[in-house]
Amino acid sequence: METAKERPRVSLRDRAGYRFDRTLARSTGTLMGWLVITCLAVVLPVSTLLVWTDPGSPRSLSGRLTAAWRTSAETLRLGAASGTPLRLVLSAVLGLVALLCVSTLVGVITTGLADRMAELSRGRSTVLEQDHVVVLGWSDQVTTVVSELVAARAPHRPRAIVLLADRDKVEMERLLTARVPPAARALIICRSGPASDPDVLALVSPRTASTVLVLPSAEPTADAEVLRILLALRAVLGEGADGPPVLAAVRDDRYRAPARLAAGPHGTVLETDTVTARLIAQCVGRPGLSLVLGDLLDFAGDEFHLADAAPFHLASFGATLLGHPNSCVVGLLTPGGRTLLNPPTDTVVVPGSRLIVLARDDAGTRVEACRHLVDASVIVSAPSEPDPPTRLLLLGWNRRAPLVVGQLLRTARSGSVLDVITDSAVPGPRQPEAEGVTTSGGVRFRSAALSRPETLLGLDLSPYDGLVVLGPDQGEGPDRPDDWTLVTLLALRLLEERTGHEVSLVTELVEDRNRPLASVNRGSDVIVSGKLTGLLMAQIAQNRYLAPVFDELFSAEGAGVCLRPVGRYVLQGAEATFATLVAAARDRGECAIGYISHEGRTEPTTGGVRLNPPKDERRVWNSEDHLVVLATDPGAASAPAARDDSTTSAAP
Repeated sequence: METAKERPRVSLRDRAGYRFDRTLARSTGTLMGWLVITCLAVVLPVSTLLVWTDPGSPRSLSGRLTAAWRTSAETLRLGAASGTPLRLVLSAVLGLVALLCVSTLVGVITTGLADRMAELSRGRSTVLEQDHVVVLGWSDQVTTVVSELVAARAPHRPRAIVLLADRDKVEMERLLTARVPPAARALIICRSGPASDPDVLALVSPRTASTVLVLPSAEPTADAEVLRILLALRAVLGEGADGPPVLAAVRDDRYRAPARLAAGPHGTVLETDTVTARLIAQCVGRPGLSLVLGDLLDFAGDEFHLADAAPFHLASFGATLLGHPNSCVVGLLTPGGRTLLNPPTDTVVVPGSRLIVLARDDAGTRVEACRHLVDASVIVSAPSEPDPPTRLLLLGWNRRAPLVVGQLLRTARSGSVLDVITDSAVPGPRQPEAEGVTTSGGVRFRSAALSRPETLLGLDLSPYDGLVVLGPDQGEGPDRPDDWTLVTLLALRLLEERTGHEVSLVTELVEDRNRPLASVNRGSDVIVSGKLTGLLMAQIAQNRYLAPVFDELFSAEGAGVCLRPVGRYVLQGAEATFATLVAAARDRGECAIGYISHEGRTEPTTGGVRLNPPKDERRVWNSEDHLVVLATDPGAASAPAARDDSTTSAAP
């Protein structure tokens, strides 16, 4: 048994501190009592010492005690009354009451201000804005969406962008303000809380908003959360209410139909995984296409606009292509709201239609005849040879992989082959069969330890025309999916240097900041899925009529953006205007919207992409240049159509 001598000794100081702490913990009154005792224990002796050491103090004992009282009373703000003991007691009582009232008032004001500041820092105050943009949820697209919305509104009257997410308000403001210029930071308003709670959602005033965007998070239950947010939005707006247009994004196609119902008649729902898969499939074998698509979607350069078609009423669509000197016509919006991208050149522009044009702004859509800029002598009229079958290799697997395989099969030439190599740790490499893709349709699956660099360095890339690299889903394998992708790209680049054989590569990254780290050759493309999806949502948020335009651009069917060698349209080495290439593309049933110059491919920012050049721009076109066109069948090299000079003459 432990004896008293073995117990640790407790010092007197520690015992006094312990008893003092227990006394303070009893009540507020006890604390106030200790404060009064402490003040009196210090003030009274010091005041007495000051009086007794003052040469001018009274000589009598009563006079000195009265002077000491006055000094103590003035110090403690208890009043300075003198006279009988009753007057002294009453003065002290009034002073204590005044001190208590003032202290209480200061405490109440301080507590109220502190609570209000804490409430504001938590982001729980109501937003009283009009015609603002509401962004609900947090994802890897949020910084892109907000920065693009700020850029789009810069030339116009600034309107607020209100973000509601279940994150810390200060953290959200720090992340967002780092992506926007200082002058526009006042436009960003952050509120914290679950957007699926109607009471919290009402704080951002969605009734008075111009547009509401709903972003999916990176969590596995992101689509279900988007659906709950849309239902909460309906509860706030009310059934049948004429609310603002709603733009939402889901990852799984199974949630798209329910999300459309919840979004209402003015809602648009994008499927981000499908959009990403389409982008990856379209970029395979077309180096530089990702830069073209990124340029089309951001607000820094040219973007799609709707222009008046009145000058072309009852004329053909082909007549509009050479009727704008500073913009490129790509389609029609019919009076019934139907979108026609790259329609046949003999399509009649009926009254009430609007033109879909690529322009820098609305001022660039002015009408002016450009027929005189066309040099018909350099246009190639011979049909182009069809593209040969291709053999592609896909490395890695994630939830978008079945969609990518499906898109590649739909756009593949007859006789094409797709080899898929997945890591041995990934279960079920035959997952495309669940999406209707079989291994007998030109797809061959194989498992290998892709996480080991020696496996990648042992690959034979010589038989392949293109390579696709897909990183793991977030939460599977490495915590950061881009880490595996970057290691894979580094190994493939080393393999290319060893063998001297370069292959066109398309890879997907999650974070845009990792793009400069991607080790790829000049003929490769890097798709930042979150950024491109964010750009797409920002474009549709600015003009919801463009949703069908982008839906067709990124689909496997219909018109799409593709790159073609300039030698298919004009003689190699010929000097000609861009209007000449527009006319040559029109004769093949395509809409030319720009080009990629061979000498500019080494530029780190633009990659030689030049969209919507003036029709009168002249240059010498060589065999390495590529024309950017909208073609109804992006995979086909269509033969020239019969030239329609009669419709061309109808242009103004």
